[in-house]
This record gives sequence, C-alpha cells and structure tokens, in this order.
Amino acid sequence: MKIFVEIKKLAGEFAENKDIAKEIRVNQIMPMLADDKVVVLDFSGVSGTTQSFIHALISEPIRQFRDVALEKIEYKNCSGIVREVVKTIYEYMQESFNFETYEE
Repeated sequence: MKIFVEIKKLAGEFAENKDIAKEIRVNQIMPMLADDKVVVLDFSGVSGTTQSFIHALISEPIRQFRDVALEKIEYKNCSGIVREVVKTIYEYMQESFNFETYEE
C-alpha cells in the first residue's frame, strides 16, 4: 500500500520550515514505515527546498529503519533543485553509516 504525502499542501511552494518537516516525519512517515507501508513524498508544485528541511524530513527514518526506509520512501515530481538536495542528504546519511561501521 502506498501513502501519498503532498509536501506543497503542508510546507508551501518553498519547503524550508524544519518544524513542518518534523511534523510530517513524526505524524506520517515514521508511523507508515513502522506499518510497512510505502511513503510517497509528492513534491508537485514545490520549486525548492533547504537541506535542513529534507534532513529533518528523512534523516531519522533512514537512521531508524535503514534499508526499509531506502526502499519504502519514494519521491515524486521533484524539481532538479529538490532532487539534488535529497541526493545530498542520502549521501550524507550513507557517509554516517560508513563512519558508524568504522567505529564498531
């Protein structure tokens, strides 16, 4: 089952508010992943975003659910800018996983 989250309706045309990202993460993304559902983050109408918004939105689900989150969080209708920010956060999270492996 796929659950769609319309980012523009929640965060506006330029997604930058970390508190809104946290609300989406806590109230929608995390429970859906815990219920083994696919979360589709729909960025239709969102022209841009900040790294802090995307970090607040997806870093904790990726940290907590790891591979499940990577498989079950999908991105739809991302502008080039949004796509690049998401990619940057994924790279950052991958580096942190690699660092944790070195630490152990």
